[in-house]
Amino acid sequence: MFENLSNNLARAIKNLRGQGKITELNVATTVKEIRRALIQADVNYKVAKQITDDIKVHALGRNVLAAVSPGQLFTKVVSDELIKLMGSEKATIDLTGKPAIVLMAGLQGSGKTTFSAKLANYLKKQNKSILLVACDVYRPAATDQLQVLGQQIDVEVFTKPNSKDAIQIAKEAIEYAKRTNKEVVIIDTAGRQTVDVEMMQEIRNLKETVKPSETLFVVDAMAGQDAVTTAQAFHDQLNFDGVVLTKLDGDSRGGAALSIRAVIDKPIKFIGLGEKLTDLDLFYPDRMAQRILGMGDVISLVERAEQVYDEEQARKLSQKLRKNQFNLDDFFLQIQQLKKMGNLKDLVSMIPGMNKVATNLGNLGEENFKAFETMIYSMTPQERAQPSLLNSSRRTRVAKGSGLPIQEINRLLKQYENMCQLMKQSQKGGMQHMLQLAKKIR
Repeated sequence: MFENLSNNLARAIKNLRGQGKITELNVATTVKEIRRALIQADVNYKVAKQITDDIKVHALGRNVLAAVSPGQLFTKVVSDELIKLMGSEKATIDLTGKPAIVLMAGLQGSGKTTFSAKLANYLKKQNKSILLVACDVYRPAATDQLQVLGQQIDVEVFTKPNSKDAIQIAKEAIEYAKRTNKEVVIIDTAGRQTVDVEMMQEIRNLKETVKPSETLFVVDAMAGQDAVTTAQAFHDQLNFDGVVLTKLDGDSRGGAALSIRAVIDKPIKFIGLGEKLTDLDLFYPDRMAQRILGMGDVISLVERAEQVYDEEQARKLSQKLRKNQFNLDDFFLQIQQLKKMGNLKDLVSMIPGMNKVATNLGNLGEENFKAFETMIYSMTPQERAQPSLLNSSRRTRVAKGSGLPIQEINRLLKQYENMCQLMKQSQKGGMQHMLQLAKKIR
């Protein structure tokens, strides 16, 4: 996420490292590079110019303390301006009303249906009773998709398969929600390939009818400035309350996230970071700024860890790490736990100073885990307990047993070594340290 932007900003700020003081000349050079990095990231030009002008003014107005280098001070100034650009504080969702009504809007393919289910799952974990409503009456199989997703999270879905009247469906769904004491109604609406008059009129009529407490505009973050342009068009017609950026995990640039608040003056409320129904996060401007600048996001990492680890698991893992007893069986179990938390490379990037380790880990996705399981279970119990035993001949045997090339065995063992390095460097006592840290910093 934002990998290209992060690397370019790091190179720009590097110009100030080793400098004795901040001057107008070295700041001007650095600011020029930052502006170039933002424009390459598809940030709106006016936004890029405004933020870099502000960075220059504030950097030149700061005195460098003896204990702080010019590079560190400048990084703080850039962080402050990025946070301000993205909204300063976390924006919450409005769930007033009995039931509260949340209306989705956006183009086709933006991820409205999947996000509707993700939001339902998120609110269900807060002990809210939810009703999903299928009001996309145009896209083939849209209703079926929502029903399948609803079943996966055990949330009821209201449908009228033979009806093409989205407004009538929504009205009946709300009445049903009142009868069945549902607290939140989430309405999934139709999208189009492009913004058109018919689409806007329908969603506007739907909003006027159901009077939602929250209208969310869902947009694909990878669309960059097109996402911002589309958001502006929707906002002009709909006056929505907040933005949801989907597919942010695939966005190496960051233009939409950095521009959208400044252009339309509406907060980003949620971000989607994967295909799983648990891959949904609240948007925190300060945490995002830290990640963009390579400073990590320990709080978000700890929050995810708390969802899948318990104190006893953490304690046992810490003991194994201290005694250097972390073996391939443990590695596989940890990979399975980490998989529940999200993409491993993304998780590692949340740890300050671990960008290089994240790069070495590569992309561990779903397809890797089955291969890992096959390879690990092709080893003897002794080999899994003592990976150092896996010499060339043993690796060849494991490769034959798993039906995979020996290069894959070597890659697995390299991933295992990187995982050991990661856990030792970042936790100093394992996941238990992370869980304890969470209680101190929140």
